[in-house]
Amino acid sequence: MKTFAIITAACLLVASLAGCVVYEPYPGYYSGASSFDRAWSASLSGAQDAGVRVISADPVSGLIRGGKDGIDVVVTVARQANGSVVVQFDAKGPTQNDPGLSERFSRAYDARMGR
Repeated sequence: MKTFAIITAACLLVASLAGCVVYEPYPGYYSGASSFDRAWSASLSGAQDAGVRVISADPVSGLIRGGKDGIDVVVTVARQANGSVVVQFDAKGPTQNDPGLSERFSRAYDARMGR
């Protein structure tokens, strides 16, 4: 009789556990930084990596201003209507002082963007 009670209790326990359902968590969408934020950060760091001394950086207007060896540098980061981002590097002044500046910026920007 004792064995019958143990077997019955075990069967009831197993049957009650079989009714439990565990659902997988819903896979949510976790967005990282926006494309503008990534491009802004890469532009700012890329300019510094290229040796540009940053004077001002305003993400609201998308302008980074700085200079190197008498060369005035303006980096523009602009949102497009389709959601893409355009980065433009302009250097004005005696560019013969540093002819590879724009190329170094481009390489640094691409590296920061993971390209």
